[in-house]
Amino acid sequence: MIPSAMAEFLLVLIFSWVAMDLPQTRRRLYYTKITIGTPPVDYHVQVDTGSDILWVNCHNCEKCPTKSDLGISLMQYDIKASSTGQLITCDQEFCGTVFNSPNPNCKVGMNCEYAVTYGDGSKTEGYFVRDNFKFDQVTGNSQTSAMDGSVAFGCSAKQSGELGSSSQAVDGIVGFGQANTSILSQLSLAGKVKKIFSHCLDSRRGGGIFALGEVVHPKVGTAPLVPNQAHYNLILKGVQVGNKNLDLPTGLFGIGPPRRAIIDSGTTLAYLPPDMYEKVISMIMELQPKMVIHMVEDEFKCFWYTANIDDGFPVITFQFENSLSLQVYPHNYLFEVRDTEYCIGWQVSGMQAKDGQELTLLGDIALSDKLVVYDLDNQTIGWAQYNCSSSIKVKDEASGNAYDVVAHDISMDSSALKANVVSVLMFVATALSLIV
Repeated sequence: MIPSAMAEFLLVLIFSWVAMDLPQTRRRLYYTKITIGTPPVDYHVQVDTGSDILWVNCHNCEKCPTKSDLGISLMQYDIKASSTGQLITCDQEFCGTVFNSPNPNCKVGMNCEYAVTYGDGSKTEGYFVRDNFKFDQVTGNSQTSAMDGSVAFGCSAKQSGELGSSSQAVDGIVGFGQANTSILSQLSLAGKVKKIFSHCLDSRRGGGIFALGEVVHPKVGTAPLVPNQAHYNLILKGVQVGNKNLDLPTGLFGIGPPRRAIIDSGTTLAYLPPDMYEKVISMIMELQPKMVIHMVEDEFKCFWYTANIDDGFPVITFQFENSLSLQVYPHNYLFEVRDTEYCIGWQVSGMQAKDGQELTLLGDIALSDKLVVYDLDNQTIGWAQYNCSSSIKVKDEASGNAYDVVAHDISMDSSALKANVVSVLMFVATALSLIV
């Protein structure tokens, strides 16, 4: 059937995020609350641009966490408890989309199974289901009404590694990768959203904004995505430490395959190839020759420092195509463990692309305090340095109006962790097709 008309709305989701900066956690955790099923049930899921599916822990899950040190109540999805929940079988179209081809071992009625292994070795295994995903539709300034959409997601039946730990346990992960299995792609294929999203993470206050739809303010510079890549890859043209260019082998710039950098909000730190890492650390230390380094957990280079770190350490700048640069300030890549003790967020990467090229992975320490825009329709990523505790403007495609999206802070007491809980407004510029 052909769409005969187009009605466009602006939607909003309310998100809560937690950010933790202790080295023993090895990451900041950004999570949001989503609502699934009938009757609706809330789940807390980590937001990750480095993976492609939404999954939540399911009833009778093996080795799934049952409690969390984050102060949240963990839930397990039970398809039998939701009147709108449906199993996805291996012969259905969505399952073929997951694996890019039909399953030759599929028999009618068999579950559409999945298994995802993350970079730290953690693994989730389960099967896909479909159920209602609740949105709030914006009907005016500060006015919303409820709206539902159907989304396919993973039902985790078994976990291993850090996913089963209670220290930072949440109910699952929502992936905003490029694959057709992501929640963004599903909503886009259904004609409900544009394939544009953005995030802005406030490193100082822990706040932030996560938005779906076209951002009209602030304007951002962009660079083209490397095509046909599983993750968000950009061509890396150069690196500066302070005002000095990093002297990297010329064979890696211009002659051989170009260096690439992965942009990933699901990673806290930044991982550099060994040659780049050694030179960055060396040039940083040249500015503080009397500073004594000690190791924490045999992994983090740490030191004591009483002065202003932004005055004593250099800005690290990554240069991309279209003259796009990413500046990472000392208060982003140095995180305070306790008073006057700081650890360095740069780590050594062992990742390689299929062509053997070593990869740079830029996580939250590089992306904080910037509005980062992922325009999948035009295959670009861009950013602008920004005050993420303020607001951005998102376009309503129907009226042409731009609405302010403001970050909110909700403090949360914790005796064990430095944590901030943030309400994040997620605006979704949608294009709902009226089918006849």
